[in-house]
Amino acid sequence: MPTEPRLMGPATPTRIAVVPPLSAARWLLLLVIAAGIYFFHGFVVPVLAALVIAFASWPLYRRLLVLVDGSRTVAAAIAIMAILIFLVVPIAIAGSYAVHEVREWIGWAFETNRNGAPTPEWIAALPWVGEWLNERWAQYVGHPGAIGELIQITSGANIGNIYRAVLAAGGGAFSLLLTLLFMLIALFFVYRDGEHFAAQVDRVGERIVPTRWERISRVVPATISSTVTGMTLIAIGEGVVLGVAYWIAGVPSPVTLGVLTGIMALIPGGAPLSFTLVSIYLVSSGSHIAGLALFIWGSVELFIVDKTLRPKLVGGPIKLPFLPTFFGLIGGVKTMGFLGLFIGPVLMALLVAIWREWLREVELTDEAAKAVPVEPPQLPLALDQDAGKRQAG
Repeated sequence: MPTEPRLMGPATPTRIAVVPPLSAARWLLLLVIAAGIYFFHGFVVPVLAALVIAFASWPLYRRLLVLVDGSRTVAAAIAIMAILIFLVVPIAIAGSYAVHEVREWIGWAFETNRNGAPTPEWIAALPWVGEWLNERWAQYVGHPGAIGELIQITSGANIGNIYRAVLAAGGGAFSLLLTLLFMLIALFFVYRDGEHFAAQVDRVGERIVPTRWERISRVVPATISSTVTGMTLIAIGEGVVLGVAYWIAGVPSPVTLGVLTGIMALIPGGAPLSFTLVSIYLVSSGSHIAGLALFIWGSVELFIVDKTLRPKLVGGPIKLPFLPTFFGLIGGVKTMGFLGLFIGPVLMALLVAIWREWLREVELTDEAAKAVPVEPPQLPLALDQDAGKRQAG
């Protein structure tokens, strides 16, 4: 059967590939990954959050898997319900407490607007700025009706900004709920199919980095698990220790301030900021010795934690020093927000692991070069024969 002529002429068959198949497959994989990140970058944060939670809770999930006779779907569903309870219960408690506090502040605002209120003694006693704050308080808050006038002036001049801020807050809350929903969905499938996907990633990784993949790939889950566990233990410990110190120093609401300090301890620089502000409040209210003692105690406790406990707990399996751990935390928070607290140390751990692998390879190469015996230079055959004749003569 005659074939139709090709538009560009007859094709010349060849068996030589322009690009080797293995290189083509690697570049194709990179292009597919880049395209996926570009089109689905909005899901990167919830997926990373799901991976962080899964790595941190994987030992508990394995125990749960044994209890349900190996049913991954049932175990994943139970784990998701447990995480929901773990998230919803604290949020509900914090929300009820916040509503109670807001109700008290609103009642205080109505009472102050009706009758006025003198400047609190601790504000007026602040060094350098106390007198200026006393004047501003008397001008904007102290006399009856002052708060109503302030609200009317502020809302009238910035009604557009307030409206946009309310819309932005609503949009942010809706986005947070969607992110939480996507994270839980991704976490369910990570629990159910995580081992199969990890085996596939290991097969591909062994092809790309044959001799180093096993060591490098094990750094990620171990570092994430140690980072989450370590930071959680540090935050709880600092909240409890500083909360007890607040109670001993006579600070109002020591439990609330202890919880806030524990939450702030997750952020680099949050714990020192918390106990420094509380110390300033004590000094301003007249408790100079208690404020100074609280500041000294918080500084000593923070120094011990940052120099000894944090590098050991957060450093992971490769034992990150203090400086890479600190840079990982700061860079992660600056780039990815709260999630960066866990992603930053992991990336820093990977960089340190790759650097140590390179150094190990250089050391092995140098040792192999030293072990090879150096042979004397060989003379040409003609010169060797002449030397033999001279020795025989």
